[in-house]
Amino acid sequence: MNSQVRKVDITRSGGESVSDAVAVEDPLEIRIGEFPLAVTMRTPGDDEDLVTGFLLTEGVILEPGEVTSIEHLDDSRVVVTLREGIELDMDQFKRNMFVSSSCGVCGKASIEQVEIMARPAKPFKVDQTVVSALTGRLRIAQPTFDETGGLHAAGVYDLTGEPLAVREDVGRHNAVDKAIGASARTQWPLPPSLLVVSGRQSFEIVQKAALAGIGGVVGVSAPSSLAVDLAEKLGMLLVGFARDGDFNVYAGGQAVRRAVGD
Repeated sequence: MNSQVRKVDITRSGGESVSDAVAVEDPLEIRIGEFPLAVTMRTPGDDEDLVTGFLLTEGVILEPGEVTSIEHLDDSRVVVTLREGIELDMDQFKRNMFVSSSCGVCGKASIEQVEIMARPAKPFKVDQTVVSALTGRLRIAQPTFDETGGLHAAGVYDLTGEPLAVREDVGRHNAVDKAIGASARTQWPLPPSLLVVSGRQSFEIVQKAALAGIGGVVGVSAPSSLAVDLAEKLGMLLVGFARDGDFNVYAGGQAVRRAVGD
């Protein structure tokens, strides 16, 4: 049985009683040793990818190799063991609030902080035809969304449009962390690539891509103003409203190769 889906009884507007599939949402506490770092609401599955991606995109670790193990204490708690010799200022990372599946901290100060932690994007070129096809490729890789209609998706794709990893989750940021974590656990540093998301591109999503060394973000919906600001600051490609072969470029347009020889 798919652990990401639960059947519930519903009543349709016409009075008919039927069974429907809904996406599962459960808490996951992330601990580093004995230290409780964060709690996030996620769709169960790919927890190791989620934790790896979360630690990378929050700047807790600099590379996946700093993690020696991720072990489940139970269905809702994981403990991370770091490589011997790595010391963290845990008070710096401790979150004193419950981290929901749609959380995020924005502001101009946050952009400055990301600039400190993330290097500017390395120059790259990607064909316009590749960019225009990315959200369509992401859409066909969402089997649990097809079943429930209730999950976000994110994927890391190379510059030819091939997926490194695609993941689904009830939370937008969790889907991003899962996709980045899965990609990073296979290959690090990541090759030149793009993050593709099924919804809007918020500041936090661009931030996560930047901290993972990903050169651009492509989304089905619109970016926020801070997402545009951050992408411009870091020289990242930011594409919105990528649907049915069309898209808008909000930052980093020099990366898009529009014709042979461009």
